[in-house]
Amino acid sequence: MKAAIISLGSVSSKWTAAAMKKYFKTVDQIDIRTIEVNMGGGELNVLCNGKPIGEYDCIFAKGSFRYEALLRSVAAALCDTVYMPVTPQAYTIGHDKLITHLYLQKNNIPMPKTYLAATTEAAKGILKQANYPVIMKFPQGTGGKGVMFADSFASASSVLDALTALRQPFIIQEYVETDGVDTRIIVIGDKVAAAMKRKAVFGEKRSNIHAGGVGESFTPDNFTRKIAIKSAQAIGAEICAVDIIDGPKGPLVIEVNLSPGLQGITKATKIDVADKIAKYLYERTKDITGKEKEKDKKNLYGDLGIPEPEKEQKIKEIITNLDFRGERMLLPKAVTNVSKITEDDEVTISVDKGEINIKKF
Repeated sequence: MKAAIISLGSVSSKWTAAAMKKYFKTVDQIDIRTIEVNMGGGELNVLCNGKPIGEYDCIFAKGSFRYEALLRSVAAALCDTVYMPVTPQAYTIGHDKLITHLYLQKNNIPMPKTYLAATTEAAKGILKQANYPVIMKFPQGTGGKGVMFADSFASASSVLDALTALRQPFIIQEYVETDGVDTRIIVIGDKVAAAMKRKAVFGEKRSNIHAGGVGESFTPDNFTRKIAIKSAQAIGAEICAVDIIDGPKGPLVIEVNLSPGLQGITKATKIDVADKIAKYLYERTKDITGKEKEKDKKNLYGDLGIPEPEKEQKIKEIITNLDFRGERMLLPKAVTNVSKITEDDEVTISVDKGEINIKKF
């Protein structure tokens, strides 16, 4: 299978491309700045250095918010014929903090109170009623850039004057005291691949590694893991980072990052995140490619006017030994695959001596 990674050529992207070469037959690294999308005449073409980009089984496209329109256009042009782990709309949602929070709110994901003001007068009205301190930030920006802290109405007004002069929209958000600590979680598919706690340096509110923050390995509880996975699904990304803080009533999502750096979390957790991403891309591509082949085969049978061969029956009974972890038993992987029950499902369990029945609620 042939894959490509479209990016700005960061260290994280190079790590991911190198890991992908262990799984895919061919992996091309493409600089996003050499990409263009041509539209017109009923056609939508993606070009690289002025030539058609070629055929791939998998394309992982990533980049900063400055390339949001291009990334969305590339995904929209190719997603029907190539496996891409990020949907076209996710590039718009994930690269705009305001739209991200709108989708989090829509999916009932906990987050700090967030406000958007259309005018300076409306913003001052919000600031007069706010509980201080507050966070003021631009909708676009990564690595903690464009995030400002105001501990009073006077300081918030000063920041507001500066933001107004820049003629950019901005977000006002309640400040939750965390002692400069947050959690970064890497979500791959429907699993948490790695997580770390980030601690801001003395005198700094931002815990981002690029802002001097220090990371250490962390194992989130099941509720926090579900929130992170649900956040990724809400914006339409199979691979992303979710940043979470501990609020008074539980975890709160503050950001979803479509192109997270891997150096900090790899160093903190000793987990090869790039390899996990590469392996996931390979398995998903193989699965999708297999389904496409089955679809083509089914169409072929139809075209020839002959019936399809009988499909194998699903496993109804397995004779095996159970794997015990202390006083807990683990079910075989085949049972999980056939039952289609996930960790997000609620189940009913009935137990009798020598018998266990589990049903999706």
